[in-house]
Amino acid sequence: MSASTASPSPPTGVSRADLVADAALALLAERGMRGLTHRAVDEAAGLPQGSTSNLARTRQALLELAVRRLADREARVLALEEMPDPRAGLDSLVDALALAAHRALTHHRELTLARYELALEATRRPELRAHFDAAGARFRDGLGALVTAMGSTDPARHVLSLTAWADGLLFSCVAGSFHAEVPGLDEVRADLREVLGGMLGG
Repeated sequence: MSASTASPSPPTGVSRADLVADAALALLAERGMRGLTHRAVDEAAGLPQGSTSNLARTRQALLELAVRRLADREARVLALEEMPDPRAGLDSLVDALALAAHRALTHHRELTLARYELALEATRRPELRAHFDAAGARFRDGLGALVTAMGSTDPARHVLSLTAWADGLLFSCVAGSFHAEVPGLDEVRADLREVLGGMLGG
């Protein structure tokens, strides 16, 4: 009688859904949207064939799973809820925001690449767009609270300007013409100090 083989358990503290979503994000960064298949996710996650389909039967469901996991992981990278109290002064907040941006450029570059893949796909899939926009709203709301506490007289406009600066920096240095010239933390901090100082008169 042949011995039964049990499915491998995910690492401690990581759910099967998160394991699948993390593998999907890694594939998006490495191979792009064409490389994302249920079979490829099974292989990348080290799971038996069919495991991904059991969690996300359709491609749309798999993409939604990836978007939700992306939002959770990027929220931990940015850690807006852990930012210094803006009322304590601009410099400490600039330091914290610059560190978060630099982490996204360096240690979490693959996560940023996966976000671009999903953002482009969302422009072609209205049903994915809603999930992607909902995830982005978490970031915008947190940033809005920060600039309001810093004394912004026009929080909505300042959130857009700050987001445009961050998105421009990340795209240019991760996928654009400056991909081989990633700025150091001090450079990111100096740029951000100028941006926020110009906005808020600091």
